[in-house]
Amino acid sequence: MTALLVVGALSALIGVGMGAFGAHPLAKKMGDPGDRRLHGYRTGVQYHLLHAVAIVVTAVMARSWSGQDLIVVSGWLFFAGIVLFSGSLYGIAFGKIGGRLGLLTPIGGLAFMAGWASVALSAMPKL
Repeated sequence: MTALLVVGALSALIGVGMGAFGAHPLAKKMGDPGDRRLHGYRTGVQYHLLHAVAIVVTAVMARSWSGQDLIVVSGWLFFAGIVLFSGSLYGIAFGKIGGRLGLLTPIGGLAFMAGWASVALSAMPKL
């Protein structure tokens, strides 16, 4: 659980940094605020930050719930989603390293969805 908490906190730290970078230097470099790459980058940051918080929450939940294995799985699925979904959108925004990274975006989205399904399943016995 401690590793998950550290990963969540560091993910949030990186997400804030990526957001600041996208709001300033990257936006100036791309110029047009309607640029699809910039829009994708901002979407990546939004999902990154949301799921960094979700990782921290799952780590806290795992400490207080018995039978915590499934909630821990949720946190790691959220982390996989950040790496695949947000990471691929970041790569596409930078252009030179984009290429086939777009193929990873929906896989990351599925990881986010699986993470939320895992949260729901882990909460059901608590009802």
